[in-house]
Amino acid sequence: MVQFNLQQRELTLKVVYYGPALSGKTTNLQAIHQMVPMGVAGRLMTLETRDDRTLFFDLLPVTFRTRSGYRVKLKLFTVPGQVIHDSTRKVVLNGADGVAFIADSQLSESQANKEAFRNLRENLAANGLDVDALPVVIQFNKRDLPEIRSEEELRALESRRATPVYRAVAISGQGVMETLQGLVSLVWDALERNYDIGGKLQVDRAEFLSQLFKDWNPARVRGGMS
Repeated sequence: MVQFNLQQRELTLKVVYYGPALSGKTTNLQAIHQMVPMGVAGRLMTLETRDDRTLFFDLLPVTFRTRSGYRVKLKLFTVPGQVIHDSTRKVVLNGADGVAFIADSQLSESQANKEAFRNLRENLAANGLDVDALPVVIQFNKRDLPEIRSEEELRALESRRATPVYRAVAISGQGVMETLQGLVSLVWDALERNYDIGGKLQVDRAEFLSQLFKDWNPARVRGGMS
């Protein structure tokens, strides 16, 4: 849940990147860390196993200050995709303001995507959250690989769900910023409905998004883990 401190004039938002193992959750955070201007993002904290899989979680804090003087902290987390780390995923989801579900576009990973999304529903429910009420976007990553879900399939998925769907090649930064922008927009809309966040921060939606993503440059992404 959003943390709003009127005395310290600070707003903290929590976004969780969820999905099956090796779908590109950490790669999204690595790309974001390279895109943001110097001094905006904190240190990307990562704990990995020997086979380069995230064991606990990644945390990338992004901070900026509104013109009205409020400090906004956007904390980005990933969860481990491996089945054995379900309890960790449940803990990391606690208090999430929005979720980016990172799906693997490869046809061979379709079942893993379905199982991970079902697991997301279960763990949100365990935290008292509803996937149909919480701001959620879906990113189909690895669009540069062969034998992937077709554009026709993704458009059909979009037509069946209210959840926005994004295409990405996270290793090169393609679609990464757009995914986060779309999710933060939904988070803002939810906070506006529930807390009149615009009135409290004295900024409107467009200004908030403009300030958060000011000077982000996808061209800075140098590639990394897929």
